[in-house]
Amino acid sequence: MSNASVNTVVVYHSGYGHTQRMAQSVADGAGAELVAVDADGNVSEAGWAALNAADAIIMGSPTYMGTVSWQFKKFADASSKPWFSQAWKDKVFAGFTNSATMNGDKLSTLHYLFTLAMQHGGIWVGTGLMPSNSKAAQRNDINYVGSFSGAMAQSPSDAGAAEMLPGDLETARLFGARVAATAAKFKA
Repeated sequence: MSNASVNTVVVYHSGYGHTQRMAQSVADGAGAELVAVDADGNVSEAGWAALNAADAIIMGSPTYMGTVSWQFKKFADASSKPWFSQAWKDKVFAGFTNSATMNGDKLSTLHYLFTLAMQHGGIWVGTGLMPSNSKAAQRNDINYVGSFSGAMAQSPSDAGAAEMLPGDLETARLFGARVAATAAKFKA
């Protein structure tokens, strides 16, 4: 079964454009539709409909102060409506994040996204990517940040979104492809 037959949605909030670039790379890999959480923490009705119809939901947020942005948290709180009816139960879920520092408490953000997915009765998918952690590794290698739980990227605080490293974006693309391929196995 090809990934094109899997209905995947990437729902994300981006404060400065970095997470949006990452979301686009994830969506490119997954063949997914993008649903943005706006600056006020809202998702359009069409976005909610896409999430409800999805086979897989990939969530993304920048890491701010050790967790998701308040806008993403507002979306998460609003997802209590589909939670109450178990509308997203047994969907495939995954998550990604970006922050300015190499660690930046990104794992806390991924744990938050994982917990949200588990509350919805979802099935979590990690990166499936080996880390680039040898002496020969370069900062622009795939999965240089070394995350297994979800995709992570690091962007210096004074770097614009256009300056994101191709290695981080390729990591995100490969991650998106894995999530869609996993969802296809569950859909088969």
